[in-house]
Amino acid sequence: MLWVDKYRPKTLDKVLVHQDIAQNLKKLVTEQDCPHLLFYGPSGSGKKTLIMALLRQMFGASADKVKLENKNWKVDAGSRTVDLELTTLSSTHHVELNPSDAGFRDRYVVQEIIKEMAKNRPIDVKGKKGFKVLVLNEVDKLSREAQHSLRRTMEKYSTSCRLILCCNSSSKVTEAVRSRCLNMRINAPREEEIVEVLEFIGKKEGLQLPSGFSDRIAKQSNRSLRRAILSFETCRVQQLSFVPFYK
Repeated sequence: MLWVDKYRPKTLDKVLVHQDIAQNLKKLVTEQDCPHLLFYGPSGSGKKTLIMALLRQMFGASADKVKLENKNWKVDAGSRTVDLELTTLSSTHHVELNPSDAGFRDRYVVQEIIKEMAKNRPIDVKGKKGFKVLVLNEVDKLSREAQHSLRRTMEKYSTSCRLILCCNSSSKVTEAVRSRCLNMRINAPREEEIVEVLEFIGKKEGLQLPSGFSDRIAKQSNRSLRRAILSFETCRVQQLSFVPFYK
């Protein structure tokens, strides 16, 4: 397992970067008042890490029991039937996909997948209303038609589904969609935050890092935490600049 996955925080309490946002998300879950969410910010800033930690906060360890599958749909598009095939990652409680992978047919994906989820939402438990979460990646790449469809389906199925939208640029998401979500700006981590994460990983791996090593990687990462961790692991594989130490 790559370090970028191995050391991804499992819960919101263990998030090292964007701790303020993590605590706000935890509060939403605690108060059982989680709206549709839009996470936006540069690549490598930690959007997916926060989303995955949020899902675990909502649903516990079962959110980790996911399966990857190619799903097929036949959608009635007026005078013709449209065949759709997309790769999805799903658990009992959520489905994750990139609707923009369907190209110009992305609006049919948005309509059909949400409709299907609404029909198969979890059963209400102990007075809590059950709902499924749909994670849509790269929503800034969706066509205008797909975003209009998304807005309509968000309203229609709001009682049975929660949407978590993820993108790099919110300016490419229509105002109609943005206004129906709680917008979460995820800034690129500061260099000192990246250094903290790298030193945390180094300690867990039993590595003695020379002075300034983490700082150099952080500066070269262009504030992308993912890039920094991958670079760090590459150095480890090539056994550059540092050596393991044993207690």
